[in-house]
Amino acid sequence: MAVTVHGRWMALLLTSSVCLAGPSPQPYIWHLPRGFPTPAIPPDNPMSDSKVALGRRLFFDPRLSVTGRYSCASCHDPALSFSDGRPVALGARGDALPRNAMALVNVAYNISFGWTKPHLRSLEAQMREPLLNSHPVELGLAGREESITAQLAIDPAYAAAFAAAFPEDPTLPVTFDHLVNAVAAFERTLISGESPFDRYVFQGDHAALSESAKRGMALFFSPKAGCSACHSGFNFTGTWRDSHGETGKPAFAINGVTAQPMRVPTLRNIALSGPYMHDGRFFTLERVVNHYFSLGPRAIRYDRRLPRTTLDMQQKADLVAFLRSLTDEDFVRRYAATAAAPASNSSP
Repeated sequence: MAVTVHGRWMALLLTSSVCLAGPSPQPYIWHLPRGFPTPAIPPDNPMSDSKVALGRRLFFDPRLSVTGRYSCASCHDPALSFSDGRPVALGARGDALPRNAMALVNVAYNISFGWTKPHLRSLEAQMREPLLNSHPVELGLAGREESITAQLAIDPAYAAAFAAAFPEDPTLPVTFDHLVNAVAAFERTLISGESPFDRYVFQGDHAALSESAKRGMALFFSPKAGCSACHSGFNFTGTWRDSHGETGKPAFAINGVTAQPMRVPTLRNIALSGPYMHDGRFFTLERVVNHYFSLGPRAIRYDRRLPRTTLDMQQKADLVAFLRSLTDEDFVRRYAATAAAPASNSSP
């Protein structure tokens, strides 16, 4: 009899806990471009509509900075494919950061993050860097984690949004960890795959590319140019990670302007995300192409995959035309027009 009573009390306690926690949030449903795999999701940060909506709001909120005038979007502007148009990024206090702000397009498929850190393996870990870095200051929240979450917790709209996104923690939903997880969840939804290139390759629209872009595409994937030796795969990053795992190690290369290996960035929306290279030294795609095809024999000193040949003017123009065909204007319009709006019940 005692065992039965104990069992009933345990069942009641469990039922009470479930009620306190509230209903489970609506799972996030991916609507992916043709040819794109399902992204990998960390077991400890599952996707939901409410979490993505919260992360989107936080991404554009200047309260997440030491000055109250800077946000994640200050370095990652939707109109620029979530880059910032500067040679190197600037922190909340105006300090120049060491490197160019990488575009956030398709970061859901990254194996590592940042230009030089192959050990930085998740969006959640990466998010803590701009929030907490102090040399130089980016967003400048180091030592202010509790004050910023307290500020958000007294905002009724944020309190409700955190509670909906993290119902498993009903007594303390507004935490710094939850803030980080929400922004990371939003960033995973920044998937772009409706460019003219995609319409041509994945949707069979033969009119999507100009004749110049088609010639440039053939050149891009040819041994002569060798661009795809580094920028291969559906995301033009070499290796990637999806729900089935990683296709290899993080892709790094020595790019001909520095002896330090740099992560191979995606070329998607590349026409929008200049200046280029890790230090933003080239302001146009034409300058980038000229750089790589002027290395000649010197290329062997950097990376064996770099081209050691030259292209004529028409070939360079064709290659640039192909690179421009990787621009997904619908992706840019969607976020530029609704930058501060709550996320909808659909994947970008």
